[in-house]
Amino acid sequence: MASTTIAGMSRLPSVLSHPDLPEAELHAAKLDGELYRVDQCFSPVDEIETSELRARALLLTIPSRLIVEQRSAAWIYGATTLPSTHQFCTAIRARAATATLVKLKVREVVIAAGDQVSIAGLSVTTPLRTVVDLARHSPVFEDDEFRMVGGLLRIGGLGFADCRAVLDRHRNLPHKALALRRIEEAIRRIEVVHQPTRDSDPRARHLHGPTDQPINRR
Repeated sequence: MASTTIAGMSRLPSVLSHPDLPEAELHAAKLDGELYRVDQCFSPVDEIETSELRARALLLTIPSRLIVEQRSAAWIYGATTLPSTHQFCTAIRARAATATLVKLKVREVVIAAGDQVSIAGLSVTTPLRTVVDLARHSPVFEDDEFRMVGGLLRIGGLGFADCRAVLDRHRNLPHKALALRRIEEAIRRIEVVHQPTRDSDPRARHLHGPTDQPINRR
């Protein structure tokens, strides 16, 4: 039976992977400008890359029961670029199949149902949980990390008090003070960027999307 080709498909799915078409065909279509890469998958060029599209692409390539976290969650939300290594977590005793995974980091955590959401069928930590995890566990925290956390705070409509409330729920939480300092600095940097000047037009702030608004510091 002849293999399926791009030309032979009347309507392309929003996300394509190797089971849909031969790998050579997918890469050729990308070179021809018909597809673009979304992680390990491809999408037609007329598909807008959204959180849902990224989630669908990632969902096709990972085992069930994995929860997307940290940098990978930030990528799903559009707060950073595609990470070189995806980060996932599983609920303790979830028995996720992770032994054969490559280019993935998986850790077992205590995670409540309210700390995760489903995006296109993919479990992803909420923006709030993602901010707290990044602030606590990132080995380095430089400009890229501050921008990432700031983006997540804007996307989630979160303030410093929201983050502190999560961290205060647990006694003797490792890296709590460090996380609070990092989050506070991320908010400070956003406030500096959005500081109005004498010549700025107050109407200009209404021309930008919701992720360009200052963060509630309370």
